[in-house]
Amino acid sequence: MAEYDAWGLSEVSAFRAGSRVHKAHKSKMEVMVIYPFESSSTAISFCDAARTKNPISTCHLSCMGSSDIFVFKVIVVGAGPCGFSLSLVLARASIRVTLLDKADGVGSQPRAAHIFAPGIQILRRAGALGDVRRAGFVPNNATFRKADGTPIVTIEDFAPSKSPDATTVLPIDTLGKILSSHAQKNDNISVRWGCQVLDVGQDEDSAWVSVHENGGIEKVIRADFVCGCDGATSQVRKSLFGRDFRGKTWDDQMVATNIYYPFDEWGYDDLNSIIDPKDWHIVARLTKDGLWRVSYREDGRKTFRQILDDHPARFEQLLPGHPKSEDYTVLNISPYRLHQRSAEKYRVGRICLAADAAHLCNPWGGLGLTGGFADAIGLSECLIGIHMNRADQSILEKYDEVRRSIYRNFTDPVSTSNFMRVSTLDPETILEKDPVLATVARMQGDSKIRDDFDRHIYEILHDFTQYYSAGKGQATH
Repeated sequence: MAEYDAWGLSEVSAFRAGSRVHKAHKSKMEVMVIYPFESSSTAISFCDAARTKNPISTCHLSCMGSSDIFVFKVIVVGAGPCGFSLSLVLARASIRVTLLDKADGVGSQPRAAHIFAPGIQILRRAGALGDVRRAGFVPNNATFRKADGTPIVTIEDFAPSKSPDATTVLPIDTLGKILSSHAQKNDNISVRWGCQVLDVGQDEDSAWVSVHENGGIEKVIRADFVCGCDGATSQVRKSLFGRDFRGKTWDDQMVATNIYYPFDEWGYDDLNSIIDPKDWHIVARLTKDGLWRVSYREDGRKTFRQILDDHPARFEQLLPGHPKSEDYTVLNISPYRLHQRSAEKYRVGRICLAADAAHLCNPWGGLGLTGGFADAIGLSECLIGIHMNRADQSILEKYDEVRRSIYRNFTDPVSTSNFMRVSTLDPETILEKDPVLATVARMQGDSKIRDDFDRHIYEILHDFTQYYSAGKGQATH
């Protein structure tokens, strides 16, 4: 490669061994580039550089199978929305991805459904945004309410609908099916369900996971890097740090349900946050056919059996119209604990953590899923930079440093503040005492305040391509 640099071809440094110059004749400047890319844009840039340096040069592009060249490989553990999205973005950059999950297929439990700007951005990069938009919808208004349903303040068009990154509502299970379908169509991704990760390891040249696949014997799968996106109980994280997952668990638990009930008839908007120290809850439209998410507070000491027994009485108490069980249809009910936790490190050598495997927060404001998508964007940029030889592994130290800082200084305090707002403040005086809702009330007639409000979510993002080096394959610090 140094020989070609001597010819003045700086773009040659963008190639790893797997995108090597196959043959070159210095006298004629005839270059054949072998590239394992779905897109030949990088190889074309190389050829353009050759022709610029020597107008009589020719450059031929040839695509060969992985058996003929070095292949950059990544193992992603966890086929949730963040694991799938990360895999698709890497695969579209011609990185071979093995995606492992212990489940038999895409899960169906009710979880986050609001995809905010960072999620929209990575779904666009993953090539799945069109299908997501068609399957979901862009919500309209979001309203904070008292326990009796009385509105306190409304954010009109909170998506906002005219933004290219407008919030889209789509239940996680539907999103998972869309991403799974895209993965099945990409030859660079191998999805392996029924893979229980037992441990992870690494040496100077590779990383690996040991797994039980569909109950079979233990086997080892190797790659260049391993990415743990395997959720709050992450085995990848436990293999690195044991049971250490620093932070706290809130006393209350949250019960997420999917329910058919005519909230429209009671004047409810697409997203409703009910503020009450005892009975805080969320009511959000999930689909246009009448399915809603109701997530409500429950005593953290109650068992799942007790929650099931008590939920009809809770719905009669919480929902507008005080319905009886025959007045609504519950499709799913899933209690879960609320946490604020972060791993000690998000990167150890060739093994990285992202999303819930790296950090947890309560669901108010949607920063759990959103932060996971932001991690996936950042980690994909780092790994693609290494793959393209625009950065070395030190860029992953930047990933660790920056993403932990964003959790510590943005995700954790903002989500905590969001939770405290609905669970501790008096709804009768909240507009006077809470600066965020006071801002929401003021921005109705002030476009600048509204623009600042809408930009706030982008603080969870970070551009890791700024650390790419133009010619030396080093991360810039």
